[in-house]
Amino acid sequence: MSDVMRLVDYLDKGTSLGRDAPCLTMSGVTQTYGEVYDKTVLIAGALQHSGIQPGDSVAVLSANDPLALTCVFGISRAGAVWCPVNPRNAADENRELFALFGCRLLFFQKKFADLVDRIRHQLPALEWLVCIDGDVPEVATLDDWLAENPVLPEENRRPSDGLCILAGTGGTTGKPKGVRLTETNIVTSTALALMSYPFGDRPRYLALAPLTHSAGVLSFPILTLGGEVVIMPSPDIGEFLALIERHRITHAFLPPTVIYGLLDHPDLDGTDLSSLRCLWYGAAPMSPTRLQEALKRIGPIMGQLFGQTEAPNMITTLGVADHFRSDGSVATERLSSAGRPTPLTTVAIMSDEGTLLPTGQRGEIVVRGPLVMDGYHLNPEATAEVSTFGWHHTGDIGYLDADNYLYVVDRAKDMIITGGFNVYSAEVEQALLAHPAVGEAAVVGLPDPKWGERVTAVIELRAGWDLGPDELIAFVKQRIGSVKAPKEIQITANLPRSRIGKVLKHEVRANLLM
Repeated sequence: MSDVMRLVDYLDKGTSLGRDAPCLTMSGVTQTYGEVYDKTVLIAGALQHSGIQPGDSVAVLSANDPLALTCVFGISRAGAVWCPVNPRNAADENRELFALFGCRLLFFQKKFADLVDRIRHQLPALEWLVCIDGDVPEVATLDDWLAENPVLPEENRRPSDGLCILAGTGGTTGKPKGVRLTETNIVTSTALALMSYPFGDRPRYLALAPLTHSAGVLSFPILTLGGEVVIMPSPDIGEFLALIERHRITHAFLPPTVIYGLLDHPDLDGTDLSSLRCLWYGAAPMSPTRLQEALKRIGPIMGQLFGQTEAPNMITTLGVADHFRSDGSVATERLSSAGRPTPLTTVAIMSDEGTLLPTGQRGEIVVRGPLVMDGYHLNPEATAEVSTFGWHHTGDIGYLDADNYLYVVDRAKDMIITGGFNVYSAEVEQALLAHPAVGEAAVVGLPDPKWGERVTAVIELRAGWDLGPDELIAFVKQRIGSVKAPKEIQITANLPRSRIGKVLKHEVRANLLM
């Protein structure tokens, strides 16, 4: 593994292009590459002095923050494994993740001190707590901890198995699993980003989505080119637009739900977006109708990513040019696809029996290649289950067309069986989103004595619209037929969402069953 880049090597590569160049910016304050580099050396030395060994797990519990990202690179420089933790998880879920990962040290923001206090005493492996941005009783501040642990001679420290990230992901049983991501996985994801999308000298990347998720992995290709990462501490669409104009942002990543909010924002058409070279979207299917609107109003700079925690970001890509035909017109027939398999990834469609299916047939999307994780941490049963027949199973249903474009139909667990027919909830959601009144939609199956499951939708209306369920049901019937149309539609002001803006369908379903 000695010839594979560590996470910190992306920062070091950028530093080699100029220590005085802007590296991390938030709230108008910019740190140069040299300043960030020097801080990571101090953090790595303090970790080493504290007894953190190569391969030990170190967690970061923080909202988007330059210091938190600097800690990530310090963890890598020390040869430890970064455990990104979502602050919006329930306390019990985070406690289970800390225990599963065996975290020895935790960096955290002061605003999460209560969460840390609730779980710290149930984690015997957790030896050190370091607050990165303030004073917390009985906890070292970052500055004090660095002062108490002098820098040791730097070594090229890394785990023997190349592990660099342990990321939590929810399971169908409710127990979180730990995804083992190696240096090879991240190098592959970074290389595929650089192959698949337009970059120039010193790109400028705006991180609104959490750096614990795709937004963090997408910062690595930016840094290795000596670019600047502009960090938003909390999501705000108006501020997002202002920062694009102020910093001449070239790249950003947003989930579709946030792009819908962007398209509905009154400041969009008055903002100078001419610096943008690529606005990545992913994490959930996007309405083709709204994607076409984005291509017109945001610009011909949209780029789709399809991946998952177990194979980060780059299973398939719909590149900027793929959104258009050779004559320059919008390739409307392609806008509902997730793009083509990336050059270093093999994608196929598999039946339940393990047979690879021909073009056009629907089945589970399976993947092979260096993008795929090293397995689930300390969970050989789940690892074996997800890799049956020698392929990584994504849990998504889809098909490949004659031009090798992938179409993701639904999550396997979200498929609804009603009256003996398979109904893919994502297809119903896209039909609803084609109506100009619908801002967001979530479709689930509820128990029904006649149909087995009845197709049920919960929607958010766009501002200024007043529409009844019957009219929407009739609209969907016209588009996809009566079997797939919802039997029931409820209208809500706010669908439950994750920290990255994805609609939480399990919460939608639970709320409907209450």
